[in-house]
Amino acid sequence: MLTPDDSPVRGRVDGDGRLIAADAALADLHARAGGGEGGPLAVPQLAALARLVRRLGIPVARSVLAADGEEDLDLWVRAAPEGDEVSFTIASWTRRLAAAPLPSARPSARDADFLRVDADWSWDSDAALRLIALSSEGMAALAADGAGPALGDPLTRLFVLDEAPSGGLPLLDALAQRRPFDEQYVTLRGTDRRFRLAGVPVLDAAGEVTGFRGGGFALNGHVVPDLHPVRPAELQGEGGSAFARRIETALRKPLHRIVAAAEQIREQDEGPVRADYNAYAGDIAHAGRHLLGLIDDLADLEAVEGADLEVESEALDMADLARRAAGLLSVRADDKDMRIEQPDLAEALGAIGDFKRSLQVLLNLIGNAVRFGPAGSTVRVSVEKRGDVAAAIVIDQGDGIADGNRERVFDKFERLSTREPGAGLGLYISRRLARAMGGDITIEDGTEPGGRFVFTLPAA
Repeated sequence: MLTPDDSPVRGRVDGDGRLIAADAALADLHARAGGGEGGPLAVPQLAALARLVRRLGIPVARSVLAADGEEDLDLWVRAAPEGDEVSFTIASWTRRLAAAPLPSARPSARDADFLRVDADWSWDSDAALRLIALSSEGMAALAADGAGPALGDPLTRLFVLDEAPSGGLPLLDALAQRRPFDEQYVTLRGTDRRFRLAGVPVLDAAGEVTGFRGGGFALNGHVVPDLHPVRPAELQGEGGSAFARRIETALRKPLHRIVAAAEQIREQDEGPVRADYNAYAGDIAHAGRHLLGLIDDLADLEAVEGADLEVESEALDMADLARRAAGLLSVRADDKDMRIEQPDLAEALGAIGDFKRSLQVLLNLIGNAVRFGPAGSTVRVSVEKRGDVAAAIVIDQGDGIADGNRERVFDKFERLSTREPGAGLGLYISRRLARAMGGDITIEDGTEPGGRFVFTLPAA
């Protein structure tokens, strides 16, 4: 087989992750990893890098450590999007004896989980400090004048970083020294909003930093906005519902810790566990997330049914909102081998509404399409102007909704099947929010099977 020392090795995967072209060295590695000709790329690290590049839409260059039998391959890979495809150029290819994961990598993973539980929002970056993941709370917290961060943005472009009292920037020092950081104070560019960033390095088996996982904390008494319309305590003040306040203070954080601990067991960060215990941990994590979803729904329900619910009226770009929501849900879609088609970057459609609440509505509609759509299917999200309204259309390839149930699905606590997860509140809350902004959510007939939900707002 070719052992590339000097000449680059090239390859290409299509939009479904299939290896459609490869130099001999990459083709042989793919085959040894169990891949077939024209089949999905079988080298997990390269396949994950391709998914990341496709999601971000930007080139990414990084060191990759891949297993090859009893050896490791230390690769320097540049991956670039080309339409729906991703091209690879492997500039260096070094063999060495397989290395056991360094002990220092394990505490980092555990510390990151608990750090993110306590934070107001969570984030992930690559080794170049480009944003590769951001929680929905973070997307809302960092939105300014209707425009928020985009995946692929460098953290240094999003924030003005404060120097530490001793000089230097804690974030950059942590990158250089491969250690956690906790006291990086920042200002969101273009605003007076202050945050504290903390994070731990993500290490590969060789101990090299491949990125950071961390959390953001609001400062200056600034309450980080949430995708949920209004928390009950905010809506009703000191005299609000004691039940709602207890939900917020007594249940949410313990549940987050339960989920984090269960995921740590399931991922075997502290060493192998029995298969049945691993399955129990997965069940616990799933049940914890389900309960967190119910808490969110109950908080939202109290908010949208309040007599003094207020919404903002601001200029929005419906196409931009659709792209943001699709991007936030892309990982969930990847887990089901699904694709989310979204409006082109050049497409724009003016509307009037509340940015955070409109994003919440689209997250619910697209999230439902991903949740109930069959594995391997496509969710299409498009926008169009219809007279005096701007419309976002979410189309899935599921079973669709019968005519007699098209209003029923918007009823409170309504589920068409007991097999469906959730409390049956998502569509009820979303329609209440849409109508509070002068719009609506309806279900339309389409030329193909599947659901077709239409979210409208007044056109700008």
